[in-house]
Amino acid sequence: MATATEPRRKVGRTLQTRLLIDGQWRDSLSGKTFETVNPATEETIAFVAEGDSADIDLAVKAARKAFDTGPWRKMDARDRGRLLNALADLIESQIDELAELETLDNGKPIRESRNADLPLVIDCFRYYAGWADKIHGQTIPIRGRHFCYTRREPVGVAGQIIPWNFPLLMAAWKWGPALAAGCTVILKPAEQTPLSALRLGELAMEAGFPAGVINIVPGFGETAGASLVAHKGVDKIAFTGETRTGQVIMKSAADTLKRVTLELGGKSPNIVFADADLDAAVEGAILGLYLNQGQCCCAGSRLFVQEQVHDQVVERLAARAQERKLGDPFDPETEQGPQVDKAQFDKILSYIDKGKAQGARCVSGGERFGGRGYFVKPTVFSEVKDQMAIATDEIFGPVMQVLRFREMDEVITRANTTDYGLAAAVWTRDIKKAHAIAESVRAGTIWVNCYDVFDAAAPFGGFKTSGLGRELGEKALDNYTELKTVTIALD
Repeated sequence: MATATEPRRKVGRTLQTRLLIDGQWRDSLSGKTFETVNPATEETIAFVAEGDSADIDLAVKAARKAFDTGPWRKMDARDRGRLLNALADLIESQIDELAELETLDNGKPIRESRNADLPLVIDCFRYYAGWADKIHGQTIPIRGRHFCYTRREPVGVAGQIIPWNFPLLMAAWKWGPALAAGCTVILKPAEQTPLSALRLGELAMEAGFPAGVINIVPGFGETAGASLVAHKGVDKIAFTGETRTGQVIMKSAADTLKRVTLELGGKSPNIVFADADLDAAVEGAILGLYLNQGQCCCAGSRLFVQEQVHDQVVERLAARAQERKLGDPFDPETEQGPQVDKAQFDKILSYIDKGKAQGARCVSGGERFGGRGYFVKPTVFSEVKDQMAIATDEIFGPVMQVLRFREMDEVITRANTTDYGLAAAVWTRDIKKAHAIAESVRAGTIWVNCYDVFDAAAPFGGFKTSGLGRELGEKALDNYTELKTVTIALD
């Protein structure tokens, strides 16, 4: 086993590696640990306490107590909002440290973690801090001499399982609405990237959240995650990750009829018409696919280009891909870091091999970069057919597939010929085409002449196998509230 190594950039403090349960930092009951690896160097960063079913049980009991008899549920809603704002302030005060920790554990370039991820994290917590005292019901004029009203109450204990691609941001997306609604939470971070979630837990304790309201149990999906989903003391499960895991979670949650929301995979179509601003479209395609090393659930991995401009766009994309700077993710000039781990690295290279074997033309990249770290050169395939594996499967890496199309009706049909439906984009100067695509493509988010525009106020989620429910915006509060009807006789 590798020995722990000092990070290239010092995070500035001792790394938190224990479980957070009932306001206390503790080792796992089994005493087991697992290593978290720097994907840029393949060296061990630290050993983290490995939670399993016994630790999950303790966390659920703590969350259950905090919800059922603790101060959290009865706390004034504005005070809950104040705590969320206090957490946002602490994150902002530690933004550089948190960005470096995210880059260290995940491998994403520091320019992304510092200038994209962390500002969105802060904004998300502040957005839901504002919602805390605005979650309310309605009065309903029913027949007869009755006064009828509804209450929106917290669903209870929420189990939240987040992925490794945007660790802090996904924690914020889960915690924000849940805590604003008055729920208590058990967070299971991805085993590849537990460190920033644990640091976030330290800041939450510093902000003043009561014991048991926030619990964090790192571990593996087969043990900690599965136990969280199956536990009778958990009222709701929120999961972000791959579709196959979401299916397993949904089946398991059915045994206890938990409320479930799922934000899953995608194979998003990005459509470029001949009348588009091609400079903007090419830059949008680069952002939409290569952001975070292609490890985005909404990545625009199927790039449909109208045949009149197809060759020109492919040439530009190949040139731009070859210009991208790969390397040390702590270098502020680096545009692309390593994939998160060896399993993801191997998967991506295997799909590149499939693309070549099935007849697609690799016009850029298509191989490993360097001899150390999990780096894959930004890859562009042209002459891609709809049935090829690289065009149907979620690769989750820096591999772009360019497909020709002729007419709008054709591209709409082809864009929808997928089990996924998370996002899509269209590039055109014709507003009628833009509206037609927005209306006809079955996806939860449609970007027009832009890509990867996120805001805490805008709902995000998928059609079809891309998920259930919506995160962000007012709609996310529905995930964490129950509706109660109260009817009072007036005579």
